[in-house]
Amino acid sequence: MIRTIIIMAIVVGYLILSIPLMLVEWIIGKFNPYAKDISSLRIIQGVFKLMLLVSGVKVTVIGEENVPKDQAVLYVGNHRSFFDIIITYARCPGLTGYVAKKEIRKVPLLNVWMIYLHCLFLDRKNIKEGLKTILAGIDQIKRGISVFIFPEGTRNKNESCEDLLPFHEGSFKLAIKSGCPIIPVSLNNTDRIFETQFPRVKPVHVVLEYGAAVFPTHLSREEQRHIGPYVQNIISETLKKNASLL
Repeated sequence: MIRTIIIMAIVVGYLILSIPLMLVEWIIGKFNPYAKDISSLRIIQGVFKLMLLVSGVKVTVIGEENVPKDQAVLYVGNHRSFFDIIITYARCPGLTGYVAKKEIRKVPLLNVWMIYLHCLFLDRKNIKEGLKTILAGIDQIKRGISVFIFPEGTRNKNESCEDLLPFHEGSFKLAIKSGCPIIPVSLNNTDRIFETQFPRVKPVHVVLEYGAAVFPTHLSREEQRHIGPYVQNIISETLKKNASLL
């Protein structure tokens, strides 16, 4: 429980103490938006790295060389834990906005930082609003800001991490319409950090693998029509392969 308490203290303490920092970032953004974007990214990455340090989680990273450093991408990952975001965002090489459910936008202070970090808020029950979010994401990628999405739509609570929920096809329009590559992201064992023994945070071994980039235009017409299952299969096979590393 001590790890959990310390991590919660970091989150709450940071959000409260960062109020003046939000103002500083806002001022920087008025004169140099890119500098503000980068500083916000590095600040939050620093907080997340501290949380991982306190949690005692060991992360084995595979395939990081597959992530382009000179263009925006669509990261597509499996989702089993709150820590999926912490682990992956701490390693993003450039500006990246995550797709989150719209309810999170109501959380004070956290919502400001998420907006600073170009996160997108998705209304999964309103098709029209959901389409607006997809279009905003496409525009964001075209402006050089990567997007990270968990196309299962929610945290997968199945017993095995290899048993994935269906991937929502709409998620992949972000890549198809923007022309960016898709980076499959496979996360093994993240649910054992927190969810399986809630509310305790447990130091465990996690495997994070970035797969080879998938370019929708390089796929056959049939593969493009079923790009969700295509990418899902890549992640599923990677999860099975990396299970032996734990």
